[in-house]
Amino acid sequence: MSNATNNNPRKVLITGANGQIGQVLAQNLRARYGTDNVITSDITKPKVTLGPFVFLDILNTMRLQEVITDHKITEVYHLAAILSASGEWNPIKTWNINLNGLLSILDLAKDTPLDKVFFPSTIAVFGTTTPRVDTPQDTALQPETVYGMSKTSGELWCNYYHNKFGVDVRSIRYPGIISHQSIPAGGTTDYAVEVFHEAIQHNKYECFLEKDTRLPMMYIDDAIRATIELMEAPAEKVKTRIGYNLSAMSFSPEELFTEIKKYIPELAVTYKPDFRQEIASSWTESIDDQRARDEWQWSHDYGLPEMVKVMTEEISKKYKA
Repeated sequence: MSNATNNNPRKVLITGANGQIGQVLAQNLRARYGTDNVITSDITKPKVTLGPFVFLDILNTMRLQEVITDHKITEVYHLAAILSASGEWNPIKTWNINLNGLLSILDLAKDTPLDKVFFPSTIAVFGTTTPRVDTPQDTALQPETVYGMSKTSGELWCNYYHNKFGVDVRSIRYPGIISHQSIPAGGTTDYAVEVFHEAIQHNKYECFLEKDTRLPMMYIDDAIRATIELMEAPAEKVKTRIGYNLSAMSFSPEELFTEIKKYIPELAVTYKPDFRQEIASSWTESIDDQRARDEWQWSHDYGLPEMVKVMTEEISKKYKA
């Protein structure tokens, strides 16, 4: 039985809340459930806090349990992780944070009144053995980064805790997320955000991927809506307890830059692929997310033209301000 009732509302904890998804997710959840019912956490305090915040190292299990107990948390959105490109610089630290942090939460979820756990997986779980076009929900997962390895293992642990202990854990395999609210911080798909800042400020951009490297992408509003819709879906509709494939659009750097030039025709692009090219080349090009669309009625709103329009407008506002 859910703890989140009219008399005992949802109390949400977001770990890793300073990141790209966490900042926007917190705003949306607070608008939905009330500011005081959403607790954000991270290892550093953000410059601006718009609601309750606690310092939390996800590897400090005792402190994690204190936060969950003291704030009567009913749901955890576990976003704390080291991303794909950054993770390759320190593989053991990445594995430790990404996997052991999740295991701590899953272990608490089976022994405390937590109703639900959200675990963000990613297209990094795919590898060269995965079909690159219309990648199916059930497919070979042989990732080639420690980030992808940690997410693949995380999916299996989520499924295990659901089957073994009844933990209501839900997960999405995010594609590359594009947002204007934060600066990119260590992801292989970050070029698709960086270019807007450089184009608007300097009319030029040096891309770290080859021009024809096609990857699945999603605008932040779709990603946040999908996350909340999955967590609010009736349990009987959530039949998949590993990460759901999720899709909105797929494009290459060249296709993105061509669309941006409709708004910033002066944009000059050069290409200088670095180590992130090898990572991107091991990932899929497009995703089959029909299971999410069938089971909990997922659908996206933003394609490439809509995303470029809103990103150009929003980032232009920032620099004018």
